[in-house]
Amino acid sequence: MTDTVKINRGLKGVYFERSGVSHIDGAKGELSYRGYSIHDLATKSTFEEVCYLLINGELPTAGQLADFDVALKAARTLPDAVFDIIASCKDGHPMDVLRTAVSALAALETDSQQTGEEAFIRNGIRLTAQVPMIIAAHEAIRNGRTPVAADPALSHAANWLWMLKGEKPSEDAARLADVDFILHAEHGANASSFAARVTVGTEANLHGAIVTALSTLAGPAHGGAAEDVMKMVHEIGSPEKAAEYVKAKRSAREAVTGFGHRVYRAEDPRARHMRDGVRKLGEEMGAPEWYAILQGVVEAMKPYSRHGLNVNVDFYSGVIYQLHGIPMDLYVPIFAIGRMPGWIIQCLEQQRQNILIRPLTLYNGPDMRDYVSIADRG
Repeated sequence: MTDTVKINRGLKGVYFERSGVSHIDGAKGELSYRGYSIHDLATKSTFEEVCYLLINGELPTAGQLADFDVALKAARTLPDAVFDIIASCKDGHPMDVLRTAVSALAALETDSQQTGEEAFIRNGIRLTAQVPMIIAAHEAIRNGRTPVAADPALSHAANWLWMLKGEKPSEDAARLADVDFILHAEHGANASSFAARVTVGTEANLHGAIVTALSTLAGPAHGGAAEDVMKMVHEIGSPEKAAEYVKAKRSAREAVTGFGHRVYRAEDPRARHMRDGVRKLGEEMGAPEWYAILQGVVEAMKPYSRHGLNVNVDFYSGVIYQLHGIPMDLYVPIFAIGRMPGWIIQCLEQQRQNILIRPLTLYNGPDMRDYVSIADRG
């Protein structure tokens, strides 16, 4: 039997379901949400619009967007007990604290136990608003500060920066955060979205699926690229050392962080929007050297592009966070803020035609054998 069964390790190349949400053409380097190019969405839409699009299937009218925005802002609240929980585990990694707080919300908010589609959407909107609040509150509490209250006058992205830093962001900084969230909002059957679907397949509630997704995103092979890129940039130190760094990595047959992607052979289509943002923000904040180091690495990696080693979106994200003075251990939680609508719609799609996800493993252990009592085991 071993010879007749094909094993697709990591489920690589396996289609397990149909989806009408995002389309990825890895060979061409194209990405769309609900049929709209990521380039149009990143340059013409807001994160709130993209949330609505992903969850509801169409771009909103002005009235629909206004109603959605009201619902999202109204959900910017957390039970007092969540702040106590954050304080009790404030020394933990932000992803562990975030996962713990979301799990606690499942017990603290009775609506979280409902599993119908309308309940999933309500809970999804609420969690989309609450996740950045949890991250910002933890950052304040672990640094001995009082969490900053949400500002209903600010957009989702601008309010995130306000709660995190306690100062109103510039229009350009808020827009760049907004674009970052749009670019990370949805990406097919990635590891965390697939994990969330597995959870929903058991008929679990949305909070349980988001906890699963957060646990999966926390793994460095999935969500850790932006943090690793920033570590690389610090290690390189200056633009003129980039080529030497790449040469040493390639000679040692080691990966260069931020290059290559499981589904893209061409350049990740999201990368260009973050690249422009790094350049502009670096100039605005008087730190253009970070962008120069990144571009030095890109130039040194050009000979390897024919092997599919092209820059991905996370190559630039970390430097943007660095320029904002955001600690490295918050990079993955920021990814989670953007990915919330993608997780929600993946869970909704799974629920609509639900089936328990139960793949097989091909047994390659010992043949059947006789049981030996413990007294006779040598």
